[in-house]
Amino acid sequence: MDRTSAWLYDIQKAIGEIEFFFEGFPKTIEEYKSNILLKRAVEREFEIIGEALNRAVKEDASIANKVTEARNIIGLRNIVIHAYDNISDESMWSVLISHLPLLKKEVSDLLADSKT
Repeated sequence: MDRTSAWLYDIQKAIGEIEFFFEGFPKTIEEYKSNILLKRAVEREFEIIGEALNRAVKEDASIANKVTEARNIIGLRNIVIHAYDNISDESMWSVLISHLPLLKKEVSDLLADSKT
């Protein structure tokens, strides 16, 4: 397995972890906002997603064109790490609901393409 594929698998795994975190919890913003462990776990997985995507893009610049909002995903990682005190629950929730499903599909497609 090449390094780029390994990083894409890391992203896929992190997305799976986020989905797992919501098992047994209602997937609502209210639950997210009230559960500090859930919020910190989700933030950590976004750190991993952003870092892995950053590494993959540096290795293969074409990935930036194949992942919608690649730069914003990498930027989110930087915000979570460096501007942690400015993270809003609403912003993170928006990423979870609106952007994570598309990222999951795009990473899955990239991994499938790498096997052919």
